[in-house]
Amino acid sequence: MKSKKLRIAVLYGGKSAEHDVSLKSAKNVINALDKNKYEVTPIKIDKDGKINFTLNNIDLVFPVMHGPYGEDGSIQGFLKLANLPFVGSGVLGSAIGMDKDVTKRLLRDAGLPIGKFLVFERKDEIHFDDVKKELGVPFFVKPANLGSSIGVSKVKNEADFDQAVKSAFSYDAKIIIEEYTEGQEIECAVLGNENPIASIPGEIIPTHEFYDYEAKYIDAEGAKLKIPAGISDAKIKEIQALAIKAFKVLCLEGMSRIDFFLTKSGKILINEPNTIPGFTNISMYPKLWEKSGIAYPELIDRLIQLAIDRFKTQNKFRTTL
Repeated sequence: MKSKKLRIAVLYGGKSAEHDVSLKSAKNVINALDKNKYEVTPIKIDKDGKINFTLNNIDLVFPVMHGPYGEDGSIQGFLKLANLPFVGSGVLGSAIGMDKDVTKRLLRDAGLPIGKFLVFERKDEIHFDDVKKELGVPFFVKPANLGSSIGVSKVKNEADFDQAVKSAFSYDAKIIIEEYTEGQEIECAVLGNENPIASIPGEIIPTHEFYDYEAKYIDAEGAKLKIPAGISDAKIKEIQALAIKAFKVLCLEGMSRIDFFLTKSGKILINEPNTIPGFTNISMYPKLWEKSGIAYPELIDRLIQLAIDRFKTQNKFRTTL
C-alpha cells in the first residue's frame, strides 16, 4: 500500500427509523479516524433517501447506517456494484443479520441455542391466547427487520397486545414474537473475516422496563454497562465460542455484536446479531474492544484493514492502494 492517505467515505443517515442513531455513530467514527492516515469524506443520506454524492475519488467506504437500507444488504449491494471495499458484512450476511426470523431459523438449524419465537405477516390472524399458550407471558413483539429496539413492546396482558402488534407492523410487513427470557443480558463483540476473534463479554443492566431505544441512546442512566460481565470464566469462554460460531453460521464479516441471554439456570441463549453495531460514546461494541485491549482508533484501523483484505480476496484490488 502506498504511503498516501487512504480516502475514506463515511456513509451515514438514510431512510431507516434508526437515522438519528446513525448520525451519532458516524460522528464518533469520523472523530476517531486518524487524519494522518485517512482523508475523510462524510456523506449523509437524507431521511427521504436522497443521495447527492460521487464515489469517484473514494478508496473505501465505512457504512455507519443502522437498520433497513443501510444494514440489510441494500447499500452493500450498491457498493459491490461500484467495486469499492467497505467495512462490515457483505450483502448476504447483512441481509441475514437484519431479518430476525431468518437469523433465528439459521441458528436453530445449526444447532445453536435460541429462545422460542413465532413469526407473523400482515395477512395472518394473530390471537393473544394462541401466543400466550405457545410462549407464555410476558413476551416481546418486534418488527422482524429493524434494530435499536424501535417498535419493540413488552406485552404482559391482552390489553397491551393489539397496540404492540400494530406498532411493530408500522415498521415492517413481518413481525416476530419472542418468549421472555429472565436472566442476564450479555453482549459480545466479534471482529474478523475468516478467523474472527471475540471480545470480553459485557453485561447490560437496564434501569428501564427493558433495554429500549431511550435506554440505549437517550437516557444516559438508562442502563448500566458492566464490562466484563458478572459471570464465571467458564461462561465467558462459552459465550465467546458461541459468538464466533453464530458469526460464521450467519455469514458475517468484519464486525458484529452478538447478543445473548444467560438464564438463572445457567443456560445461554443467542438473541440476535448486530452487523453494524452502534458507535456512539455509550455503545457496547467499541467499549467491549477497549476493555479487551483494542482502543477505539485501533479498532477503526482494524475494521478498515479487514475490509481491504476481504476485497483483495474477492477482486483485483485497486493499484492505488
